[in-house]
Amino acid sequence: MNNKYKIGSLVAGLALMASGSLVQAADAVTLQLKWVTQAQFAGYFVAQDQGFYDAEDLDVTIKPGGPDVAPPQVIAGGGADVVIDWMPSALASREKGLALVNIAQPFKRSGMMLTCRKDSGITSPADLKDKTLGVWFYGNEYPFLSWMSKLGLATDGSSGGVTVLKQGFNVDPILQKQAQCVSTMTYNEYWQIIDAGLDADELVTFKYEDQGVATLEDGLYVLEKNLADAAFVDKMARFVRASMKGWEWARNNPDAAADIVLENDETGAQTQEHQRRMMAEVNKLTAGGGQLQLADYERTVSTLMNGGSDPVISSKPAGAWSQKVWDAAF
Repeated sequence: MNNKYKIGSLVAGLALMASGSLVQAADAVTLQLKWVTQAQFAGYFVAQDQGFYDAEDLDVTIKPGGPDVAPPQVIAGGGADVVIDWMPSALASREKGLALVNIAQPFKRSGMMLTCRKDSGITSPADLKDKTLGVWFYGNEYPFLSWMSKLGLATDGSSGGVTVLKQGFNVDPILQKQAQCVSTMTYNEYWQIIDAGLDADELVTFKYEDQGVATLEDGLYVLEKNLADAAFVDKMARFVRASMKGWEWARNNPDAAADIVLENDETGAQTQEHQRRMMAEVNKLTAGGGQLQLADYERTVSTLMNGGSDPVISSKPAGAWSQKVWDAAF
């Protein structure tokens, strides 16, 4: 190549740099969901679809979860930068040595509730005595156990207490009358019962939020050691900022947000009706969410420490949450 061409190439290169056409690759972020692709996680899919992550110079990979996926194990193994988890699981992991830290709390309210057949004679919590109740385990049982402790109801199946049926990820026990009540989420399993043929007026529901034993659900968690890295904090701040824009967009455009979720469902198992209904319910839970509130955190800790004879955590955690990322984002 002669000098003429060399100079021409140099000038062209400088022009590209001046115009901003030469940019560094976007920062990669891997997010691990707590469950399968559904409207429960719409804010993240919306942020990706609407270009909110691109605007923050982020290349975000969203990994679906499932019954065999434990977010704490994924992040511990290096499979994610940030995970979505419920606080009971995160605090239990922390007590066992995995230092997870909550950096944001998009879900302000709990969607968990106990749904009961009205024909079983249950109209109030006092009527749960001597009934069989379907309960989710793997960390989801602790709000229930705390509630039963508050009511003074034993959970060992003895007379005057309740019989606990270990519930799978379905609502079959209430449909087949194996249990008078089952665990449900306002945005998911409750509607599975409705779709199976029971009408809303045949059911009575007790929201954990109303019973004073709700624990914080879908929060964003990272490894504590990474918060010492300024570049990581900056990357997470951009991620949180874009994600919260995604949640705001989902609240303002619920049907379109649900359809975005459907476009990302590679299993084809979800339906538009179910996802749009779920989106409407999830939006109620995320309203006012974002920055972790100390009162909500302390209520969760209290509930977990008062869950009967085998509490999920034995002492109040230290360092389990940080505002460092949130403050950098906003």
